Amino acid sequence: MSEQPAPADHARQQLEPDTADELRAYAARTRESADQLAAVLEDIATNGLPAVEDCTPWEKLRETHLARLAAQRPAVA
Repeated sequence: MSEQPAPADHARQQLEPDTADELRAYAARTRESADQLAAVLEDIATNGLPAVEDCTPWEKLRETHLARLAAQRPAVA
């Protein structure tokens, strides 16, 4: 995306203050996630890949995540 402001000849629709605050909060969470990923990648670049014994298999991560999602949603009859 461009860091340049929109041309002056196009009027921009202003957001409601609550909506703008929610959008800023989403941007902050997204930026935090990107910073965490960048830190992991920099660590790998500096120190190499971790030992296999220290890693969690992706299947276990997937099952844990699916269980967390299922717990958030009530069962459908």
